[in-house]
Amino acid sequence: MPVIALLAAVFVVGVEQTVKWKYGAIGVVGVLLLTIGIKAKNPTVSSLGAVVLALLVAGPAL
Repeated sequence: MPVIALLAAVFVVGVEQTVKWKYGAIGVVGVLLLTIGIKAKNPTVSSLGAVVLALLVAGPAL
């Protein structure tokens, strides 16, 4: 069980660093909102995080 938790933590930190590197601080805010919304089971906060990330990804295409 601790090995799975360690691997999950490493994966989460890796994803967060990748988003931070590619999309900056706003990307981290989007991931944070999405994560908090999912853990709190709050669809408004998770939707806001998803919209922020979607706008960052689709920004150059707009």
